[in-house]
Amino acid sequence: MLDPKDWEQFRALAHRALDDAIDYQRDVRDRPVWQPVPDEIQASLAQRMPLDPTPLGDVYDRFVREILPFSSGNISPRFFGWVQGTGTPTGALAELLAATMNPNVGGRNHVAIYVERAVIAWFRDLFGFPHDASGVLTVGTSAANLIAVVCARMRALGPNAREIGLQGSKKRLVGYASSSTHGCVRKAFEIAGLGAHALHILPVDARHRVDPEALSAAIARDRAAGLEPFLVVGNAGTVDVGAIDPLDALADIAQREHLWFHIDGAFGAPGVLAPTLRPMLKGLERADSLAFDFHKWIHVPYDAGCVIIRDGELHRAAFASDGPYITRMERGLASATPWFTDYGIDLSRGFRALKIWFTIQEHGAKRIGQAIETNVRQAAMLGDLIDRHERFELLAPVATNVVCFRYRKPGMNEAQLDTLNDALVIAVQESGRAVVSSTTVNSHRAIRVCIVNQRTTDDDVRETLAALDELASLS
Repeated sequence: MLDPKDWEQFRALAHRALDDAIDYQRDVRDRPVWQPVPDEIQASLAQRMPLDPTPLGDVYDRFVREILPFSSGNISPRFFGWVQGTGTPTGALAELLAATMNPNVGGRNHVAIYVERAVIAWFRDLFGFPHDASGVLTVGTSAANLIAVVCARMRALGPNAREIGLQGSKKRLVGYASSSTHGCVRKAFEIAGLGAHALHILPVDARHRVDPEALSAAIARDRAAGLEPFLVVGNAGTVDVGAIDPLDALADIAQREHLWFHIDGAFGAPGVLAPTLRPMLKGLERADSLAFDFHKWIHVPYDAGCVIIRDGELHRAAFASDGPYITRMERGLASATPWFTDYGIDLSRGFRALKIWFTIQEHGAKRIGQAIETNVRQAAMLGDLIDRHERFELLAPVATNVVCFRYRKPGMNEAQLDTLNDALVIAVQESGRAVVSSTTVNSHRAIRVCIVNQRTTDDDVRETLAALDELASLS
């Protein structure tokens, strides 16, 4: 009833849509990086649900007119806002093919399961985890961090943790993370029932890395107070400045103190593919769990995250469930245990692995590593340009691919400079010439350029700084 009545007519429209999609990516430099959604289109999209059918051609024409031109712009080579990946044409094609197959990858015996297992094994091996480690694809690192916290909680509370919960335990669990850690870790503590106060925040050094001595002191202090330390979180690329914590030192402390060592490597963990970053990530292979995204520096279309857990049996014990509707069989479609639904929150899961599989198969790990290396070099270049500029100043060392800086204008006090730099971020976005974001570094409002873009050239970086300079001179 919902299939096309005329398959050839549908084929023609589908070919047109594919051509438009290819043109959209090919011609990305010919459009503004970002433009706001006009009021009239917002109003049009807010109309009530249609009850009667509309010809597909008309629906597609409306998409081209009202939706396609007003994306966030993150596929553009001059999109440097937040940490948002660019995707690739091949990834978009893989999404079409995955949607065509439309499997539920919660479990059972079909090929999508084996593709996801293969993808996870590639990165398990890349990061130096043992072969009996487990993993599962997620919507992103926020969900992956939550899965890791739940696993760490279970190890701390024992095998009955799922039955007794926190209320059935006398242990007052506490974990540790630096002040530069992403807010999703705090949210994971909240969702896991531990509460935000159970995540103790540690200071960072001049390079925005956690202080291992402060961690050791906090553990001793909390144990003396009757608390139960159970988890330490390290960062492989902080969201604000791209800093990488001293992972090896954190692993030593976690091992000595019998803590679960989790690494939030949302965008930074794949940096092991780049020669510049690989030495900085030493200790990654020692983690009990690692969360990271494919939709950032691996350039897979949104969404695709992952968590890898060293103790695969514990991981499964933390999430596996049964019921007559998910009975496992020795043969047939209901075989091929274990199922991915036993390692995460979702029973219904999309075929995320196919776009990852396509991306790695087409480009290979080495080429992706070269793209990461180029972004790191471009960030260092931007840092040098800022150092040599009479008006711009760096607010944090350029550790990886993130550059935080501000524009200084004579005669302005700190509050006025904060206002000016926030205004510059908005102005360059509204100009359509580039997208940068903002943050606060050492109490100063900063312009933040994050380069995770496989399309970015050195000229794009230079011209973004020139655009900011030009707009600042007009303010």
